[in-house]
Amino acid sequence: MSQAGKIALVTGAGSGVGRAAALALAGAGYSVVLAGRRADALAETAALVPGAEMLSVATDVSDPAGVAALFEAIKSSYGRLDVLFNNAGAGTPATDFGDLTHAMWQGVVGVNLMGAFYVAHAAYRMMRDQTPQGGRIINNGSISAHAPRPGSAPYTSTKHAITGLTKSISLDGRKYDIACGQIDIGNAATPMTARMALGVPQANGTTMVEPTFDSANVGKTIVYMADMPLDTNVQFVTVMATKMPFIGRG
Repeated sequence: MSQAGKIALVTGAGSGVGRAAALALAGAGYSVVLAGRRADALAETAALVPGAEMLSVATDVSDPAGVAALFEAIKSSYGRLDVLFNNAGAGTPATDFGDLTHAMWQGVVGVNLMGAFYVAHAAYRMMRDQTPQGGRIINNGSISAHAPRPGSAPYTSTKHAITGLTKSISLDGRKYDIACGQIDIGNAATPMTARMALGVPQANGTTMVEPTFDSANVGKTIVYMADMPLDTNVQFVTVMATKMPFIGRG
């Protein structure tokens, strides 16, 4: 089903699952706003779908002023927003909790939680105030929203917090026809997960190579969620490599 005339915003659109989602949404007929720190990476994403309606806005989601400028660009270009994939995220190398620095913690929280809040908050306000009212917010949780990896306290803590944010937006948004759901992704093949081919730490102290899956399948899932009518919501969905060590006991 073509979504011509619908406007979608993807943060972290310059690579990985953000790029996969942007390409899938453009392929489904959405006009897509690409947000990310690197203008050159956003241009690379846009070039992958010649002829698609895309607007690139270099944005640091951890900067409230930058997020405000992003939404001013959306308002001036399109006048509304129908879908947000709130995807931009950051992490740290695996670090024992006792060895974390305040800077490491604040860097991850600044993007994964504060940035996610700034973007979702601005999207919510636009969706609430536009005519016709409403829209859909899809937060990127990660399977770290359910269970941690060793040495991942900043990332895991923020992703648990995203689940609370998703539920709160879902509840508050009902009266404005704003639906909010969460996608939890496990081992999509991206530059960020390339290290898994060399092995990653496991809960039992070993290191193991982990399976990954094509990130295009994340894009397909985002389109599935985005295409729902606003009286229907995919509240939570997990998309993961079938054989990754997540389900079961270690």
